[in-house]
Amino acid sequence: MKTIKELRDLEVKIRELKKKRNAVILAHNYQLPEVQDVADFHGDSLELSRRAAKTDAEVIVFCGVYFMAETASIICPERKIIMPDINAGCPMANMIKAEDVRRLKGEHPEAAVIGYVNTSAEVKAELDYCCTSTNAVAVVNALKDKKEIIFIPDKYLADYASRRAGRKLIAWKGFCPTHAKILPEDIKREKKFHPKAKVVAHPECLPEVLALSDEVLSTSLMCKFAKETPAKEIIVATEVGLIYRLKKDNPTKEFYPATEAAVCPNMKRTTQEKILWALEELKEEVRVSPEIRVRAKQAIDRMLEII
Repeated sequence: MKTIKELRDLEVKIRELKKKRNAVILAHNYQLPEVQDVADFHGDSLELSRRAAKTDAEVIVFCGVYFMAETASIICPERKIIMPDINAGCPMANMIKAEDVRRLKGEHPEAAVIGYVNTSAEVKAELDYCCTSTNAVAVVNALKDKKEIIFIPDKYLADYASRRAGRKLIAWKGFCPTHAKILPEDIKREKKFHPKAKVVAHPECLPEVLALSDEVLSTSLMCKFAKETPAKEIIVATEVGLIYRLKKDNPTKEFYPATEAAVCPNMKRTTQEKILWALEELKEEVRVSPEIRVRAKQAIDRMLEII
């Protein structure tokens, strides 16, 4: 455990080197508090990638997991995208490969293919449309003329989008192991302790958890909801890292994790030391090949035309 002085010294070094490198630091909402504290921007994966595209910085330090840095490289290939820990991966993204998508397309040749942003660049290159947890329902609704829709890789987001849009989807059986740890019993327990609290849940959660929630929201929309709701207590069913930002942005409100077990070990791999090393050495760089990038960007662009 670092002392307050050690943390402050690290932060000073990071800010000095960041200025020297003409760099910005992007941190996903699930990152460690010490990482969020030195970040220039916070948000969900696509939100951060769009921030990356707007910045004038030459170097982007992406504090998240690998597919997020890839997405930033797809959207802004002229920037140098580096990750403080290149081994920070996403189990859900790793549950499907490009050949799996090609096989599904072969089995359903008339189907449109929607893929969650939580996928590799190679998988995105096989998609017709990308989507996020915020706009998955809108993307499905926009394809009313399609008789079949393949939705990959998250079966729980697919189930949520299917119910909301009233469409049967051909879903891949992937899932987020962290969100799958949040159980209905956790929500019931926390509601017993905090009966006046509102419950917000991420659509990657089990359907039984969503059924017990007041709102089903992405992390960015959870942040918006927390600011706007008159509720003073909120039970949060997503990765516990979001609690830090929610409390920081809303100091007069109380936030309770649905379960302390909802921790993504990959999101916690990044530290201030690794950020400093990344800025010193300007690595590890994440770059998507031109051929894959162009095809993957088409799926993202089609999504952005809808929302």
